Amino acid sequence: MKLLVVAVGQRMPDWAQTAWDDYAKRFPPELKLELRAVKTEPRGSKTLETLYAAERERIEGAIAKGMRIVALDERGTALTTKALAARLQAWQGEGDDVALVIGGPDGLDPAFKAAAHERIRLSDLTLPHAMARVLLVEQLYRAWSVNAGHPYHRE
Repeated sequence: MKLLVVAVGQRMPDWAQTAWDDYAKRFPPELKLELRAVKTEPRGSKTLETLYAAERERIEGAIAKGMRIVALDERGTALTTKALAARLQAWQGEGDDVALVIGGPDGLDPAFKAAAHERIRLSDLTLPHAMARVLLVEQLYRAWSVNAGHPYHRE
């Protein structure tokens, strides 16, 4: 199974890249993790609809046909770690490759979110994009560790 994180915004601070790399290398071979950063549309005097459309096109171009799309959204379903572990297990059982999508400064296009298979939220707090990437990869690793009975997750 493949987990693809598509994130709008290309440059991450060194600390965030180091944290991402540390967690990414922990995933087992049967659960491939990949990060694809797509360019943020320059803001300027463009309308929000124009920004959404440009970023949506880049996001959709980064996702292979047939992937399950999970949009990260502040109004998405709140999951506990165990609930995320159950979702991960279900995705694996269904044989789905999954694209988890983090939007840009203005979030994701409403139509893209509506078309996604699922919408989840990482936190009730507003997170910087670099922190959202790190939190997501850590929670995905923790979800895998729960399912694997790994001691990384303790209750």
